[in-house]
Amino acid sequence: MRKIDMLLERIEFLRNEMAKVAFKKGFTSKESIIISQELDKLLNLYDSVLLNETKNSEHN
Repeated sequence: MRKIDMLLERIEFLRNEMAKVAFKKGFTSKESIIISQELDKLLNLYDSVLLNETKNSEHN
């Protein structure tokens, strides 16, 4: 499985998890914020990987 596909899978999981936690414990709960921060990191990483893949495909 490609790195970008694994990232997308993890991002989708965390999105669902964050929604569950936020509705159960509140959007400003510590757990919601921790998941949100992890999701932000993964989304930034995804953007970086996608940009690199796009640059690499343009050079080929």
